[in-house]
Amino acid sequence: MKHITLGTSNFEVPSLAVGCMRITSLAEKDAETFIRTSMELGANFFDHADIYGNGECETLFAKSISMTPQLREQMILQSKCGIHPGTMFDFSKEHILSSVDNILKRLNTDYLDALLLHRPDTLMEPEEVAEAFDMLYTSGKVRHFGVSNQDPNTIRLLKRYLKQPIVANQLQLSITNATIISQSMNMNMLDEMSLDRDNGILNFCRLNDITIQAWSPFQYGFFEGVFIGNDKFPALNKELTRLGEKYDVSPTTIALAWITRHPANIMPVTGTTNITRLKDCIKALDIQLTREEWYALYMAAGHRLP
Repeated sequence: MKHITLGTSNFEVPSLAVGCMRITSLAEKDAETFIRTSMELGANFFDHADIYGNGECETLFAKSISMTPQLREQMILQSKCGIHPGTMFDFSKEHILSSVDNILKRLNTDYLDALLLHRPDTLMEPEEVAEAFDMLYTSGKVRHFGVSNQDPNTIRLLKRYLKQPIVANQLQLSITNATIISQSMNMNMLDEMSLDRDNGILNFCRLNDITIQAWSPFQYGFFEGVFIGNDKFPALNKELTRLGEKYDVSPTTIALAWITRHPANIMPVTGTTNITRLKDCIKALDIQLTREEWYALYMAAGHRLP
């Protein structure tokens, strides 16, 4: 398993995170097998959120493996907070602190390796966030902090008040959902792809040493489905198959290798609970697509070069 440094910290983590949003689709025994096998493969970075399964994903995770302090030290746990599903976002000090306490209780642990603010709260008071982070850090409940789906100016506003660095920003990215890449390539053009949708967040994160964590690396649209093997994307699947045959791997591996090929050291967050597919994802870390192959996949997904 290859590793990267998380943001500006000295924290070495696997180059791939195991997303746990769908873990409640497994029976308790199967969840245990999946988690323990992931760890044996070196994929011991597990990504959670308090809204996944209404908290049941975190509960099942800890229960299935009978979490102990010794076992806890062998894994890296990240979770997210700040969303009242379907109602509002909430970055208040009170909500952040209570959310973390509940997350720790469900995961049966004393600390999180990383806590991310889940999406932006436009009513955020950064001073309150800073107070919450200070309390969580000094108490040892959270060791590193990050955000998700946030643009450069929101991050700048937070950084003005925080003592702790923002080490990660979790953003949607796949071959088909690649606006953080495509908009800069179409800059100054009079077409849809030139629209600035995120204020250059990709290069901002690179300039500020913030690790990008790519969520839904195989999804198209907003959870509309996977593009691999999907009749809606014949050209893309033809290219994924061709390159899979060349490298003797699955289309899944090639799709993830497209993300890891980017020089930003992007960290994919897988969403699978299938061990075979997880192994396919891990194989992507050892494949270096050529420049020609990367652009061929990009254009096969429907993007164009200006």
